[in-house]
Amino acid sequence: QVQPVESGGGFAQAGKSLRLSCVVDVTTFSSIGIGWFRQAPGKEREFVAAIRQSGDMTAYADSVRGRFAISRDNAKNTVFLQMNSLKPEDTAVYFCAATYSFLAGTAATRGVHYNEWGQGIQVTVSS
Repeated sequence: QVQPVESGGGFAQAGKSLRLSCVVDVTTFSSIGIGWFRQAPGKEREFVAAIRQSGDMTAYADSVRGRFAISRDNAKNTVFLQMNSLKPEDTAVYFCAATYSFLAGTAATRGVHYNEWGQGIQVTVSS
C-alpha cells in the first residue's frame, strides 16, 4: 500500500498557521519523493511544494515561497507542510502525492510524475 494519507487540515484565520502531514505506510519511504498540490473550487490543480527522497532539494510555488516549508521525517514515514502566514487564497483541498521516481528539474512540479495520490484534505482560511 503506497497511497498517501493527509491530515492536519481545517480552519484558520489569515495570518495564522497550519501544519499538514502526509503519511505513506511503506518500508521504502526513504525512496519516495513527495509533492503537495492544491485545488480551489473552480480552479485547476496547482503545485504547492515538493521534496526529494534525500530531502536535500525542495521546490515551492511562487505563491507560497517564504511562507510554506516542506520537510520529511523518514523514521515516521511522514512529510510535513508547515503553512505560515496563511492567506484566504490558500483555501483549497490539499493533496499529497508520492512517486518512486527521482524528482529532477521541473518534474517535481508536474502531477503526471506522481504515481499515488491521497484523498485530499480541506484547508480553509478566513479573514
